[in-house]
Amino acid sequence: MAKRDYYEILGVDRNADDTTIKKAYRNLAMKYHPDRNPGDNEALGKMKEVNEAFAVLSDGEKRRIYDTYGHAGLEGFSTEDIFGNVDFSSLFREFGLGDLFGFGNGLFDTLFGRTRGSRRESRRGPRRGADLRYDLSVTLEEVAFGVEKTIQIPQAEACTTCSGIGAKPDGIAGCDRCQGKGQIIREHRAGHRAVRQITVCGKCRGTGKIVKDPCNECDGKGTIEKTKDITVSIPAGADTGYHIAIEGEGEKGEDIPGDLYIVFHVKKHDTFERHEDDIYLQKEIDFATATLGSEIEVPGLNGNRKLNIPEGTQTGTVFRISGAGIPRLGSRGKGDEYVVVKVVTPTNLSRKEKDLLREFARLREK
Repeated sequence: MAKRDYYEILGVDRNADDTTIKKAYRNLAMKYHPDRNPGDNEALGKMKEVNEAFAVLSDGEKRRIYDTYGHAGLEGFSTEDIFGNVDFSSLFREFGLGDLFGFGNGLFDTLFGRTRGSRRESRRGPRRGADLRYDLSVTLEEVAFGVEKTIQIPQAEACTTCSGIGAKPDGIAGCDRCQGKGQIIREHRAGHRAVRQITVCGKCRGTGKIVKDPCNECDGKGTIEKTKDITVSIPAGADTGYHIAIEGEGEKGEDIPGDLYIVFHVKKHDTFERHEDDIYLQKEIDFATATLGSEIEVPGLNGNRKLNIPEGTQTGTVFRISGAGIPRLGSRGKGDEYVVVKVVTPTNLSRKEKDLLREFARLREK
């Protein structure tokens, strides 16, 4: 299927300046980002399309080639050539949004297919490990009171046998595809001019070297996966989607590690239904209690509570227990607990009970 025009994708005209292009990208990214559209493959596809359009149009040289030759001018460009100079996290911070989606460039790297450790990346600064995301299921009680939990995170560490090179001693050779240069140079004609394209060698990933005799310990990977115990403090009042960042606990990079982002998912409760900081429950009461009134016990997050049922209570009546809900995250106070009453009609009555009810009905008729 033919690619769409990059300007059309971003919704800008061909004379748009850098500020307009950045603003258009930010708006579309907030609309299609995977964290706002979980499981939506169509949104993911649009996000990738928007990423590519921005990566080309935000780079003066690539934009010039595209304006002159269209998509044909970019044929042969690798993923690293397209996305190599784009720092998406910095872009959002430039608009005053900080790390908008909480997952740094690690998530963007995955989405864009960026190759880490390339020569192009090394010129941009320290080579950072990917950020990691860990989805943690917690109970309503745990987020109501705040607790600490220990989780196990798989982490890749440099193989001590081969010191991370992935090969036995003298097991490294020059790459035969790029002749040890780490780059592939291609030339082709686009219109009336020759276009020279320099891409990172896919075989050696820009290193100029390949493993000819892999390390037995790590099977040539250079890393060994281990697990690490990390203690996580769950703040009182957290809800599904809330996340915390633990700096330096992501994947190990060549220079600095990435970060670990822990995303909370609150499990469905058997008794309570949460609405922001309030909790709701349904309580069944019998006909006599609803008619005559009584004091009953209802479940609470911190044990049973007393609730006064006035005489004449009807099904659907809602009672509020102030301050018995979820703590307000980052603030003082708590939400409330709401008890929705359901009057249960008695069944399997004895003869005496039926006679009493008939007498009750006759008295009501007078």
